[in-house]
Amino acid sequence: MSSFARLLLRRIALLIALLATVFVAVDLLPGSTGRAVLGREATEQQVAAKEHELGLDRPLPVRFLDWVSGVLTGDFGQTARGRSINDLLADKFPPTLLLGGLALLLTVVLSLLLGACWAAGRDGIAGRARVEATGRARLRRGLTSGLEPATTMAAAVPEFVLATLLISVFALATGWLPAVTITGRSGFPVSADMLVLPVLALAIPQIGWNARVVRAALTGAATAPHVENAVLEGLSRPAVLVRHVLPFAAPTIVASFATTVGMVLGGSLVVETIFNYPGLGAVLAGSVADRDTSVVAAVVALSGVVVMLMLAVADGIRARSLRGRG
Repeated sequence: MSSFARLLLRRIALLIALLATVFVAVDLLPGSTGRAVLGREATEQQVAAKEHELGLDRPLPVRFLDWVSGVLTGDFGQTARGRSINDLLADKFPPTLLLGGLALLLTVVLSLLLGACWAAGRDGIAGRARVEATGRARLRRGLTSGLEPATTMAAAVPEFVLATLLISVFALATGWLPAVTITGRSGFPVSADMLVLPVLALAIPQIGWNARVVRAALTGAATAPHVENAVLEGLSRPAVLVRHVLPFAAPTIVASFATTVGMVLGGSLVVETIFNYPGLGAVLAGSVADRDTSVVAAVVALSGVVVMLMLAVADGIRARSLRGRG
């Protein structure tokens, strides 16, 4: 069995263990699913009958195995309120995908730009290339030196804190952007400006982290002997960066972006709740309130599969890069 197959099986096993933990955690929550669905006015007999109808009186391991067997056939089951979970995910996952995709795109673009400028402005690529005058190099180092505290601060601020700050400044204080999302018949926000603050709340912490990763990867790759040889041969710095530095730094950068997918998906569930965004965040919040284990597990499974696919892409790029170096 190849190392890639072993890694894939390990991740699948980790996902199954995570889903089992979700089942246990939701089952330990206070309250009753039947009571949440029927309301406070329902009698104990009605609640018990509803629990039996939903199969919640069966042992937890049996319920988990039944749910997993259904997922393997493409059926996530039904919510406690009788709606198909497949239909629910089909309605709510596209808005979350739009929000997360925009945040990821902004993260990738700005992280690459900031990280490259940061690496070029210090004693990394610029210092080894020796193609700038001393005064200009010193000026660039001064301009980029502020990136370190800025990226550290951005990476350290949680999404919900940043979302609250953005709402306070750009919605309440200035009125430039809306603080809540209004949904149209399509299930998406009715105007593009409603996406700005949620996207920024998701992207800014990831930009702070990934810019540091890009800078470290580029600076480390610039130490390779072939980079110095390319500089001595008279290649321009952009050519050295694109042809000789970036290919060696790519595996680390791509792996960081793959991890960012999981961070963006996880953060979006919180950010969506703050901005009343019509995605999986509201679904997850409602399902936790209902103690609806199947829905919570379905959201976790869907997010986990997306992250696993991105990590598989990163693994493929890393393996290809290592073969190329050999």
